[in-house]
Amino acid sequence: MRNLLLFILVLIGIWWVRRALNRPNDGSGAGSKGRGAGRGNSPERMLGCDHCGIHVPESEGVRDGERFFCCEEHRRLGARCQEP
Repeated sequence: MRNLLLFILVLIGIWWVRRALNRPNDGSGAGSKGRGAGRGNSPERMLGCDHCGIHVPESEGVRDGERFFCCEEHRRLGARCQEP
């Protein structure tokens, strides 16, 4: 019984250490230069596709002049006519 308890405590210790090491860095540490530089904590702007209407991050979409599309295929197909 003592060995089982010791084994469980060792597993909990390993889990705790791995969790602490895998914690995302918030950028406040001295060694965080270069990671995510310029992005900060601000969320990325989401834009709606002019063809299907789905919202995607601006950096993942495709622009065609003033229009925004979620993928190259929808840019090729063009804007869908919107009924009132």
